[in-house]
Amino acid sequence: MSDDTGARRRPGGRRAVLGAVALAVVVAGASTVTAWQNRDGKPDTAGAGAVRVATAVVTRSDLSNAQTLDGTLGYGRTTTVKGGRTGLITWLPAAGTTVRRGEPLYRVDNVPVPVFYGSTPLYRTLEAEGTTGPDVKTVADNLRALGYDMGVQPPVGTWITPRPLAPDAPPGQPVTAGSAGPGAASTPADAAPSAPSSPTAPVRVKRGDAVLTAGLIAAVKRWQTAVGMPSNGVLGVGDISVLSGAVRVDGVQAQLADAADGTLMTVTSTAKSVTVSVDPGEAGSMRRGDEVTVTLPDDSTARGTIASVGATVRAGDASSGDDTSGQPRLTVGIALRDSAAVRGLNSAPVQVKFTSETRKSVLTVPIGALLALREGGYAVRLPGGRLVAVRTGMFSKGVVEISGDGISAGTKVVTTS
Repeated sequence: MSDDTGARRRPGGRRAVLGAVALAVVVAGASTVTAWQNRDGKPDTAGAGAVRVATAVVTRSDLSNAQTLDGTLGYGRTTTVKGGRTGLITWLPAAGTTVRRGEPLYRVDNVPVPVFYGSTPLYRTLEAEGTTGPDVKTVADNLRALGYDMGVQPPVGTWITPRPLAPDAPPGQPVTAGSAGPGAASTPADAAPSAPSSPTAPVRVKRGDAVLTAGLIAAVKRWQTAVGMPSNGVLGVGDISVLSGAVRVDGVQAQLADAADGTLMTVTSTAKSVTVSVDPGEAGSMRRGDEVTVTLPDDSTARGTIASVGATVRAGDASSGDDTSGQPRLTVGIALRDSAAVRGLNSAPVQVKFTSETRKSVLTVPIGALLALREGGYAVRLPGGRLVAVRTGMFSKGVVEISGDGISAGTKVVTTS
């Protein structure tokens, strides 16, 4: 009687009968692996297609599930810049120019329109002392970042009464009634505002707001003088261009002497990045911060991390090089960790290797070493014929993670060959 038969009939043991098909596993499109055994545990050599067996050694290694997708190196999504004031364009930057905070993006009637960073553009004229809102905060934050002192801002919750402008006063000159900010009275947050001394109703400073104080107006005047704008302390719609950060001019649509209130140019981020069009089903395993490997056209590689996973599904576009035209796609953005690796490349097709899961220092065997048990689960066969039950983990590239009693690195097992 063979060792195999004894194992099936030992007292108290479960009857472990090897199924006709030992295992059928498909991993990432791999072919089916099948081992045939008869009920006595001996190879079935009756058929012409009998599986030949060999031995393999259990090894300890790292496993990972990875996929490689086509991507495009560039500067990311483009943003259209439109002018916001009347006048004629008198200067435009060249494509490829980098424009940072405080620098002019273009000129209208020979007056520069500088770049400020922020999320709220100027949507009204900032002139009256005490004007409160997120657009004022855009101005305050940028002037502070440029090194201009503006004094202390009223805290959140303070009631402010804007000071109305005198009917015949020059720009930026309020009447003396009312109060706002340093040098003028304000109402504490826990007290109800008194009746305003002017037709302008008091407002409460909210989180994300700033107040156009006398100190901020003075800072605006000093900055205007430095950059070549009229030094009147007033900022109107279109006097500055509010963008998310430093930009690279991607393309210029306007021409000199065009009206300044139309489409002027497109801009991008200044940092090179990679975009990948991904099937929504594949994007589920991709997370921000995950590391990827980017293969460049010269076969060199650069490390990157997933910076964004799009939430909007769009149809693939064949005109952009996507060979999945009409299929639903998500855009995944990759930030490069080593910009020197892509120096000299502005745009290029690349390949991106995504790793969705990694298992460190696990025991592995070839997939062909697994035998499916009729009552469920898997086992491996030792060269002497004894079966050892195992638990499976990750499958990757023809091998599988296993664990079980008596299984360790160096153990020999029977496998298909």
